[in-house]
Amino acid sequence: MSKIMLDDNKTDIIEKGFSVIPGVFEREELNAIPQLIDQADSSRSSFRKTDDLFAIRQFLKEVPSVKDVLLVKKLASIIEQIFGTDYFLVKSIYFDKPGTSNWFVSYHQDLTISVDRKIEAEGFGPWTLKQDLFGVQPPLEILENIFTMRVHLDDTDGNNGALRVVPGSHRKGIYRSGAINWENETEVTCSVPAGGIMIMRPLLLHASSRTTNQGRRRVIHLEFCNRELPGPLEWAERIGL
Repeated sequence: MSKIMLDDNKTDIIEKGFSVIPGVFEREELNAIPQLIDQADSSRSSFRKTDDLFAIRQFLKEVPSVKDVLLVKKLASIIEQIFGTDYFLVKSIYFDKPGTSNWFVSYHQDLTISVDRKIEAEGFGPWTLKQDLFGVQPPLEILENIFTMRVHLDDTDGNNGALRVVPGSHRKGIYRSGAINWENETEVTCSVPAGGIMIMRPLLLHASSRTTNQGRRRVIHLEFCNRELPGPLEWAERIGL
């Protein structure tokens, strides 16, 4: 993967807030991930299974063997070329939306980080508690230094719930969906082939639709940051590269 190509991706992330890089993972690597998930203890609270969604929060903690497939040199090289060498992983979630799923998400920004405990700190709040995991909205400076990497295990397009985004919305701070002026904004559907990744800023307005072609959607959501939290507050899931 050439430096020139990643320079284009870096520019897209700065200006548009997202970029797609195909062909990062081989089919054999993608096939190994569900096998490792099947070996995990799915009775734990981090696992959520409904007719519309199977999800695992703190994915790399719950299925640590997946790290050997995901956090490999080629991924670290992509991160280094685009963002630098000081980033570490702070959140991982596995999503499996079956072909019959009616799951959809309206436009929003990702404003919450996962932390190890609830401790009042200046600029942090409001707080949430989901599946025994504390979440909190941090100061804008931290959100602006997070990027999300979505690893796609299946081909995803507009027919089976690919993300729809508003390019450039990540540069407008906290931007509520109700304030979107569609006369000035545009919407882009981010198709990603299996084995590809989508990189985005969490402040980018994004949404996803229901599937219309019965296509499965399996995605691994990884978040990275280069900022430490004010002690004694700590990231709930901090993994170095």
